[in-house]
Amino acid sequence: MKRMVRRSTLILPVNIPKFVEKAYLRGADAILLDLEDAVPPAEKENARKLIKDSISLAARGGAEVGVRINKDPSWLPLDVEASVYPGLDGITLPKTESAEEVRNLEALVEKLERQRGVKPGHIKFSILIESPRGLLKAQEIAIASPRIESMTVGMEDYCLELGVEPSPDGLEIFYPVSWVVTVCKAAGIRPMGLLGSIAVFRDLQGFEQAAARARQVGCEGASCIHPDQVPVLNQVFSPPPEKVEYARRAVEAFEEGVRRGTASVNMDGKMVDIPVYNRSKLILQGAEAIAAVEQRKAEALKRLK
Repeated sequence: MKRMVRRSTLILPVNIPKFVEKAYLRGADAILLDLEDAVPPAEKENARKLIKDSISLAARGGAEVGVRINKDPSWLPLDVEASVYPGLDGITLPKTESAEEVRNLEALVEKLERQRGVKPGHIKFSILIESPRGLLKAQEIAIASPRIESMTVGMEDYCLELGVEPSPDGLEIFYPVSWVVTVCKAAGIRPMGLLGSIAVFRDLQGFEQAAARARQVGCEGASCIHPDQVPVLNQVFSPPPEKVEYARRAVEAFEEGVRRGTASVNMDGKMVDIPVYNRSKLILQGAEAIAAVEQRKAEALKRLK
């Protein structure tokens, strides 16, 4: 199966044109046009009118393009109606607390895909878990639709539900993030997120540490709110070149060992057995997928010149 990669997702308010116009230059693997928290209630209607044209603007650099909609039942159908057009890759559903919410969204999207010439099933869902209620339903939510491709714990809202302040080390969401990673791995979808705050965008060192902690527990990428955070995520969620080279050598050494009749070989004083071999293959697959994403973005930018 083809390995999917989305190391960085840059979230930006769609109602601020200068952000949308420059988004394609930021190097993010994905751009998320926000209709939710970044857009005040009085601006929601105007923001919806901007979505259709903003999709193509954001996609110019080869990034995937998604829209974060509002969960409010009076806004959600209007947001979906404004978003489902050719060029859209995904919809992010915030504050998800049940499988039924996902299935209701799926029905809306399917209808619009048919009406507007979007390939059936093309638009995928990213799920935000932002409450203990949602966390308890995470397993049911994760398998509610084949369109679901990732799940994330939203730190700020989750901490609000807990009644605690977000901390620099993300200790208060260690359990939710770890549980979501477990659920995602079992369901075959991508766990995303940070173990720390997304909001302090000037502290790039702290942000890098939050991303590294999340990577260590199994997250495969994360979102950010400032362009300076994009290269941090791209680096943290990419294997270092020396690790890729070691994986390549480990695969070669193991396969040579199998040809000689053994499933365990010595390389640089370390044992390379079946688990190490399989982990090395995953590292190589990830590196190849990242290279493909970078090539896609580079080719898109080249076409603009």
